[in-house]
Amino acid sequence: MNKAELIDAMASGAGLSKSDAKKALEAFIGATGNALNAGDRVALVGFGSFSVSTRAARKGRNPQTGKEINIAAKKVVKFKAGADLANTVK
Repeated sequence: MNKAELIDAMASGAGLSKSDAKKALEAFIGATGNALNAGDRVALVGFGSFSVSTRAARKGRNPQTGKEINIAAKKVVKFKAGADLANTVK
């Protein structure tokens, strides 16, 4: 499912227009991104939780040359599915 299909599903499931569903989805994405950027955790009971984790710097290898390279530390977004969502997928 892509973003357009999700908007269509949200619109039909909630009885909204497609433009209202698109605004709601974009607002959710924006609010989630802002919260994660501020270092907060976003938890939706039954669905899951989003959090930010720091990946340590490490050594890697260029697959073409085999030369060792340094990979910088960075922050990554993690998602952990909630129990209701996990039970839906079988």
